[in-house]
Amino acid sequence: MAPKPFKLQLMETFITLMTAAFGMVAALAWNTAISEVIRQYYCPENQVIPLLIYAVVVTVVAVICIVIIARSLGKLKDSIEEEERKKEQSAKQT
Repeated sequence: MAPKPFKLQLMETFITLMTAAFGMVAALAWNTAISEVIRQYYCPENQVIPLLIYAVVVTVVAVICIVIIARSLGKLKDSIEEEERKKEQSAKQT
């Protein structure tokens, strides 16, 4: 596999950073909204329990999403490697 040109690598990096930044802004907005919804369902004087429940729920959801993403990435890498092997084998045969 040939190395990517510098400009392409630079653009991919900028796109990744911008995507992450927008994701962070959206996550912070949802954090505030969900925190307020949870607080409305519990007594205002007891602030610790709603925050702990929220933290546990968000952690569980994040772990599930990370596992799904990691598995998908693994499958994608396997399929790319398989394609590369097929290309190498066909190149050797010709």
